[in-house]
Amino acid sequence: TSVIVHPNNNSQLSSKDIQRIFMGKLKSFPNGIKPIAIDQPISSDERQEFSTKLLKKNHQQIKSYWARQIFTGKGIPPKELKTTKSVKEFVAQNENAIGYINTKLLDTTVKEVYKF
Repeated sequence: TSVIVHPNNNSQLSSKDIQRIFMGKLKSFPNGIKPIAIDQPISSDERQEFSTKLLKKNHQQIKSYWARQIFTGKGIPPKELKTTKSVKEFVAQNENAIGYINTKLLDTTVKEVYKF
């Protein structure tokens, strides 16, 4: 699975940076742009792998975390798109988007910043 950004985004991101972006704790890329985190569907293999390997949480823990964030007004969860293809297209069209896709789908429309 590859974490992707728009080709114009020259940010270098660690796994911790990506984790913090997707948990709403990092409010900008190193280049100052406010990120738009995009999740895969909850049922996708990529989402399961991303949650356990990168976020170090299972689905229930993430759901509980975001319920607390929303309730206390501290944040909203990443936007969830229906397909891997739609995640890739969204990132390709938005300079401040970050998402993750199956590595086999990489091409020049997006840039890989992390692979796991």
